[in-house]
Amino acid sequence: MQALDVISINIWDILISLANLGLLFLAVKKFLYKPVKDMMAAREEAIAAQYRAADEAEQAAKADQALYAEKLSGAQDEVDAMLEQAAVNASRRGERIVADAQDKADGIIRQAQTEAEMEKKKAQATIRREITDVSAALTEKLLGREMSADDHRAMIDSFLDGIGEEQ
Repeated sequence: MQALDVISINIWDILISLANLGLLFLAVKKFLYKPVKDMMAAREEAIAAQYRAADEAEQAAKADQALYAEKLSGAQDEVDAMLEQAAVNASRRGERIVADAQDKADGIIRQAQTEAEMEKKKAQATIRREITDVSAALTEKLLGREMSADDHRAMIDSFLDGIGEEQ
């Protein structure tokens, strides 16, 4: 008889175990599942916001890059126009003055080329400063920290020197 008591199934024990299991499930769901789910949703939204900010910064950087490339192209056109104007002036003066025309024309052309080179260097220096300033601001935003002016200028100068060599 004792062997049957060990094997016997008690319905009340089963119901109490199921009720305990249900209560435990509801407690875990309320106190663990929902807060963790809410925390994960908040973190997911924060990451999405960071991605959006990075995409906006990248688009702004591309727009600035295109603007500076256009400015550099405009400066080159201006230098070319100045050289052309100097050559026209030199040829007119050469036609008027027969004896001294060659010496004066050479002097004017040399001066125009020097001025054009100086203007080109000034324009490149101005564009370089503007690129450095904008890049510093973008770098600070992207990296979330401030770079020293010397470090940033050295980085931009090496980049711009590389661009100058390709041309």
